[in-house]
Amino acid sequence: MKRIEFIKTTALATAGLPLLSGFRIPMDQDLIPKALLMGYANDQLVGTDYQLEHQTWSAFEKMSAAAAADGIQIEVASAFRSYDRQLAIWSGKYDRFTKAGMSPLAAMEKIIEYSTIPGTSRHHWGTDIDLIDGGASPRPKSVLEPQHFHGKGPFCKFKEWMDAHAESFGFFEVYTNNAKRKGFKYEPWHFSYKPVSQNYLAAYLKLDIKSELERLEIPGSKHMDVQFIEKYLQDNISDINPDLLP
Repeated sequence: MKRIEFIKTTALATAGLPLLSGFRIPMDQDLIPKALLMGYANDQLVGTDYQLEHQTWSAFEKMSAAAAADGIQIEVASAFRSYDRQLAIWSGKYDRFTKAGMSPLAAMEKIIEYSTIPGTSRHHWGTDIDLIDGGASPRPKSVLEPQHFHGKGPFCKFKEWMDAHAESFGFFEVYTNNAKRKGFKYEPWHFSYKPVSQNYLAAYLKLDIKSELERLEIPGSKHMDVQFIEKYLQDNISDINPDLLP
């Protein structure tokens, strides 16, 4: 099935749900639309320069104000990302790695060190956000690098502040610096608003992700066998900060 046909089918399947502007998604996991969970459509977003789920936005505004009072200027590097945006990221990397001589499987394994398969990103939900210190100087060219948040890195004070205060506002680091954790590599910039994302994750894990991915036109998807998908779900989707698990 073509992607546009699948989106139309999804829209029809969720037509009975009250997806009106300003409607608050219920915390009944069975009522959270698949279209939202997989990044096709999300009417829970607010913002202009970047977008977040509306409850996440409110909490983030409070956290940013508190940080500013302590001399930390929180800057958003990435917030909500649609399915199409994630597909563009994935496709660009897949094309680059395979043209460099990698096999399709090796290319996908390389991509999922940091980037998600389209339709599986937590950024689709609007609850997850990549953050840096906007007031840091000198500013590195590539800001989302772990070394910038430790030692003498430019974002050390930001990291210290977030470690001390972020959870009190509901934001938890997703991909922690735990040697026993599998899946995505350590991301000291990636935080998730637990009061909403925890429930979204529970609903997401109820989906038949393998079947969903088979419907879509994702570069390399024909090489995603059952073993690959099961390992990805276990390591990359579920092996995260345990405080964020359902």
